[in-house]
Amino acid sequence: MIDAQWPLFLLASLAVIITPGQDMVLVMSKAVTQGTRAGVATAAGVSVGLVGHTILATLGLGALLRTSEWLFTGIKFAGAAYLLYLGIQLLCTRAAELGAEASTKRSHLRLFATGAVSNISNPKIAIFYFAFLPQFVATPAQNPALTVFTLGLVFAALTFLIKGPVAVFAGRLSHWFQAQPKALLYLYRFSGLVMVGLAVRLALSRRSDA
Repeated sequence: MIDAQWPLFLLASLAVIITPGQDMVLVMSKAVTQGTRAGVATAAGVSVGLVGHTILATLGLGALLRTSEWLFTGIKFAGAAYLLYLGIQLLCTRAAELGAEASTKRSHLRLFATGAVSNISNPKIAIFYFAFLPQFVATPAQNPALTVFTLGLVFAALTFLIKGPVAVFAGRLSHWFQAQPKALLYLYRFSGLVMVGLAVRLALSRRSDA
């Protein structure tokens, strides 16, 4: 039986999900630059990454990350390096490459993987899950682990239900940006700077900041 404080959990989850972060930036940038389907595929990848964090939280990895400095640091720098890689790619894109970029059909599977890797490689999300989800387990719950797992799946589903429409909205702007090469180039530069900034922020973060 799932014993959870559902109304409070849903309200808190929605507040967390709509707060801009690296996942939202990634989804919007992919949708604007490559179209609606690209953004939706990325959003789906982000949500699957959250399912991975749900499993890890259920297994107690969040607690391990809190107590193991080397494990947290290793995963943190891996995630920061990946964000930095994405940011540098955007910053190094040249105006002459935008036409080929727009005409090239991107693999939705690859975009899906990008969203999933970006999310799952952030140890702060694992810690957030471990600290956030148990707060909404009713006392006393017959099976707390199952309740945490269910809450995590619901959070992942809510994430897609919010970020999916965001991708659709952003994707409607893709044709306009593709018709305005300078505007698209500025968008690439801005998105790249944001990604680099998020990478630096993640690299400098501490477990207590989560």
